[in-house]
Formats: sequence, C-alpha cells, structure tokens
Amino acid sequence: MHPVLQRNLFLIKEHVGMFKAANNFDVFDPETGEELMHCREPNLGFITKMLRFTDYKRMTPFEVHVTTPSGQPVLHVTRGVSLFLSKVDVLDEDRDRVGGYKQKMFSIGGAFTVLGENDQPLCHLKGKWTSWEFNFEHEGRQLAKVSKKWAGLRKELFTSADNYTLQISDDVPAENPLRLLIMGAVFCIDMVLKE
Repeated sequence: MHPVLQRNLFLIKEHVGMFKAANNFDVFDPETGEELMHCREPNLGFITKMLRFTDYKRMTPFEVHVTTPSGQPVLHVTRGVSLFLSKVDVLDEDRDRVGGYKQKMFSIGGAFTVLGENDQPLCHLKGKWTSWEFNFEHEGRQLAKVSKKWAGLRKELFTSADNYTLQISDDVPAENPLRLLIMGAVFCIDMVLKE
C-alpha cells in the first residue's frame, strides 16, 4: 500500500466543468494544501462519453486511476455497466483486487457493504438522508467519515463539481488495506449516488 494513504485527513476536490464526461479529482492535505493524489478517468470510450450526458449516466461503467502527482499508482476503482445496484471493485497499485462495495437495495441516504478481498463483509458505508455525509461503521464504531464541503453559490449552482473531506479514524492502522477501500469509496459515492 502506498504511504500517502497512511494519513488520516484528506480534502478531495472535483474538477470544475460545465460539460464534462470524465470525473477527475485532486486530493490535498487540508492543513498544508499539499497536493497528494490525482484521480483521473483516462479510458472513457465514445459511447460512455455520450451516455454521461444523458439520464443513463449512473449506469455507465467507470475506471478511476488514483496516482501521486508524479504518476506513481496508488489505487484503481472500477465498475462495469450497472442496471440496478452497483458492484464496484477496488484494486491496489499492482492492480490486485483488495475488495469493493456492494450497493444495498433499500436505503434512504445510500448504503454499501464494504467487501474484503474474498467478498467478506468488512464494514458498512451509510449515508444520511438529511445531509451529504457518509460514515464507515463496523459493530457500532465509526472508522471514517466522508462529508461534502460547501463550494460557494456560483459553483454549486452552475457546475457539478463537489468538494469532500475524508476523516479516517486513528483506530484504522496505517498499513490496513481498509484504507484503500475507504479512499476509493469517495469516488464511488460521487459517481454511483451523487451524479
């Protein structure tokens, strides 16, 4: 696992664009402003690009590559075509599957089961219907929290770009592969539930 994921606090900024098919993000240290990671969707096919501008956007496949600013791979988040419920895979820097997310059927704020390498449930990702906040929970403990940050009236009204904070609990060890799944979930939430 790449050492950049050993931090506990991240600011994720989606790129601003009026008519954009790809979802691109930059990840920063919110305390220093240092750019930590780039998240790009470089391999969009023509049909997928066209469908991203329709009501079928939530069903389109995606493959997000997360790298350091110098280009070192950190993780990948992928999903094929989704008709009803999403099943998303997370791969490490060597493209080995470390787990994924399985969307739950009936949830008001959005919910996923976070799965390990062999599809064993590790924790749950639950959204609140009253606000844009998602919590990673395991047996009543909060492991991490993703919150949307207000970007200002003009940006909120005229673009689809969002900013998020990710806070990982000190209870999640620095080398635990769950950190890959937690980071990947930020992009999964945005692309599966919030677009």
